[in-house]
Amino acid sequence: MAWQWFHRLGSPRWFYEKTSRWLVWFAPLTILLMLLGIGWGLGFAPIDSKQGDSYRIIFIHMPAAALALAGYYIMAIAGAVGLIWKMKLPFMVMKSAAPIGAALTILTLATGSLWGHPTWGTFWEWDARNIFMLVLLFLYAGIVVLAEVYPSRDAADKACAILALVGTINVPIIYKSVDWWYSLHQPASIKLTGGSSIHASMLYPLLLCILAYYCFYTLALILYTRREILVREARTTWVVQLAQARLARGKGRPAEDAL
Repeated sequence: MAWQWFHRLGSPRWFYEKTSRWLVWFAPLTILLMLLGIGWGLGFAPIDSKQGDSYRIIFIHMPAAALALAGYYIMAIAGAVGLIWKMKLPFMVMKSAAPIGAALTILTLATGSLWGHPTWGTFWEWDARNIFMLVLLFLYAGIVVLAEVYPSRDAADKACAILALVGTINVPIIYKSVDWWYSLHQPASIKLTGGSSIHASMLYPLLLCILAYYCFYTLALILYTRREILVREARTTWVVQLAQARLARGKGRPAEDAL
């Protein structure tokens, strides 16, 4: 049963049809969580005793950083599954994850700079974590470029998957950089083991923001993957029928007439 489910996940058509139903409720849920989390953090969380209101950028910065790192693992795992089991859909997921991860990394670096200026007195410091986050952006950008420059789609998928897998070594370095080298960055405020160093009045909206960002990432990944499926499967019968049905609905005729 599990093996059958696994192979279904490798079917572009199955994924497209299933996610059509999910988006009906998942998209509004994501928007609601984003509004609640960011609104709570920016508008109602208490002022920090040392940083004042400038700390509020954490509600945008920290979830973006967490997703930029976690998203790289998702992209690399998708590439590995595509290489090992020769499935088409994981390669589509891998390619779709790259621009989302790049955008989140840019947001992380930009908000970190805005936070760093009032905190450190500078927009940029060649701090270990900053450097390796910049490397992460280059890795994401490299995969975006590789996916487009190869004339062969199979070759592009394999090259992107290999780069994604090699680049995974950068992610734990980012996580541990504040422990391994002198860093202006503070240690982790939220810990899975032991107590968190952030007060509950700030922790709860931050956790809600992190949940909202994860939902947003999932939503964006689904939408990008659906687009990639339509591009790659454009000549298949089911995509042609889907396009005809949508065209018929647009002209006001029953979809069955177009099939």
